[in-house]
Amino acid sequence: MKHGNVAVFIPHLGCPQQCSFCNQRSISGHQSAPSPAQVGALLQAASGQAGRPDRSCEIAFFGGSFTAIDPLYREQLLDAAQPFLQSGAFTGIRISTRPDCLDESLCRHLKERGVTAIELGAQCMDDEVLAKNRRGHTAAQVKKASATIKKAGLQLGLQMMTGLYGSSAQKDLQTAQSFCKIEPDTVRVYPTIVMAGTALCDLYRRGDYLPPSLEQAVEQVSQLLQLFYARHIPVIRVGLHRDEGLLSGMVAGPWHPAFRELCESRIYARALGRALKDVPPGRVVVAVHPSQISRLCGHGGQNRAFFAAQGWQLRPVPDPGVPPFTLKLVRT
Repeated sequence: MKHGNVAVFIPHLGCPQQCSFCNQRSISGHQSAPSPAQVGALLQAASGQAGRPDRSCEIAFFGGSFTAIDPLYREQLLDAAQPFLQSGAFTGIRISTRPDCLDESLCRHLKERGVTAIELGAQCMDDEVLAKNRRGHTAAQVKKASATIKKAGLQLGLQMMTGLYGSSAQKDLQTAQSFCKIEPDTVRVYPTIVMAGTALCDLYRRGDYLPPSLEQAVEQVSQLLQLFYARHIPVIRVGLHRDEGLLSGMVAGPWHPAFRELCESRIYARALGRALKDVPPGRVVVAVHPSQISRLCGHGGQNRAFFAAQGWQLRPVPDPGVPPFTLKLVRT
């Protein structure tokens, strides 16, 4: 069954911080929060497609810290969602919030109102990095909030950012390892992008912050994805979604419209390098899961071209018995 969500953007409401990388307050000055009636109309328009028997779809309140917005407005938004939950058009509600903005009683209440998943903007599990980026919470609060969400019987999502100011590849790896210990239901991974109007942009223009290159980000994030995949933790988003606001406000950073594909192709490039280490150049038949043939070949055929330059002609063949992100040399 396919899964998706209908996103309802609540522009920067509820968040008490102005993080170094965030420009939502400047964006929000040009965007108004949706009224409950507008939310209802959006869900009504989307409910026909969402309610298909072959599709599982959630209502997703994103953009701000949902548990920290005005309680009356929050309840009105939840009220607007109720008819669509009761009709079966949507399977539940997904929200995003900060680790320091929820407790057990609120989690229980949200569950009663149809919330099925809470995503925490953890971003990093290093307190020094969190402080440098003005996050306003600690790694310990991420762990506590995660436990609270799980205790309430809700799905837990964790969001991390790579390449933050003051971070490093090693610290980002440690964040991913900490996530694995928490055992979330889902993860999102976002390379840091320098946006206009942010404190991070000021640091960048002064030369105090240098974002990773696209190549560095692909190599690093591909390793993090491999870590999550090995532990069967679904990664539901890699890289920022392309929209006009992102493209117009982006100053620097490793953004690419096919960033996830680049990272997953890199996983296969490393696997091929290991598998071909003792194989003489020539024609090589490589079996992979049918869904992964394009990843094996690489974005734009990069993997094929790279190994062809070394003397190996790759011939991919589909094999449902080969797990994703692994491969098997059939013959050489």
